Parts: sequence; structure tokens; C-alpha cells
Amino acid sequence: MILVTVGTQLPFDRLVQAMDAIQPGLGIEVIAQNWTGSYQPQNIAVQERFGPAEFEQLARHAALIVAHAGIGSVLTARRLGKPIVLMPRTAGFGEHRSDHQLATARKLVGKPGVFIAMDEAELPGAIAKGLAAGDISTAENRGARQLVDAVAEFIHEGGTR
Repeated sequence: MILVTVGTQLPFDRLVQAMDAIQPGLGIEVIAQNWTGSYQPQNIAVQERFGPAEFEQLARHAALIVAHAGIGSVLTARRLGKPIVLMPRTAGFGEHRSDHQLATARKLVGKPGVFIAMDEAELPGAIAKGLAAGDISTAENRGARQLVDAVAEFIHEGGTR
């Protein structure tokens, strides 16, 4: 299963529509979290939001996570040893207030387990690479996972430590 997440602040219909269009050729189920999006997919299952436990379970069982270029999605994928495909939101399409996600995506190009699709045309290739990557967790990145867990915990607790 591929888990698509667009975050919890803004819809990202361009990503959901692109995933809906390519799903028939993937041969794998696609489940998407699409925060208040207006596009109604025909080929993928969509839910506006998942509770934290449900999202965690879906992410753990996913072969691949596809997301906007939000750092929370990257941290989740890294913590779970899952490959992730990022397609950044752009201000030009009215998907965000700035193009900071383009900068994030460019910064993550070439990082292990992270595959970048700068637009819909690049999405199928990035998905193919992500699915081929399989489980990306290794003993060598145990320290990195611990760091990610610590940062995520700090953020979740609101920086009260």
C-alpha cells in the first residue's frame, strides 16, 4: 500500500489528482489523507484526516509514503524506515504562502530513502524508485533515527524540555 499525506493545514489537490491518475498503472492500493481537498478521486481511497494512531498504523504498513515536502512527513518516514516521495507545494499554484517546500525538496535531493518529484510529470518515476527502495532502515542509521525521534518528541511536547 502507498500512503499519501498532504499534511493537516492545506489541501493539495494537485498531488492527490496526480496519484489518482497514476494509481491504475501501479498495481498497488493507494490511501490518501487529503485535508479539505475539493478534488474527488476515482481510483484511490481518501479520508480527510486520520487520528494519530491510525496514521501511525497506516505509515508502518505502507510500502511507500508520498507527501508534500513537509518536514513532519520526512521525519515520520525516516523514523519508520520507509522510503518517501516528496512533491512540494508551490505558491504559484496557490498551494502555500511561500515556496519554502521547493527549497526543502532541493535540499533533500539525493538523501537515502528520499525521492523528489518537483511536479506531476516526475511523480511516476519517483514512485517507481521509492517502491524499489524497500525498507530503508539499517543499523548504520540507528543514531539518525534516535535523533529524529528526539526532535519529533520535542516538537510534539511543544518544546517544554
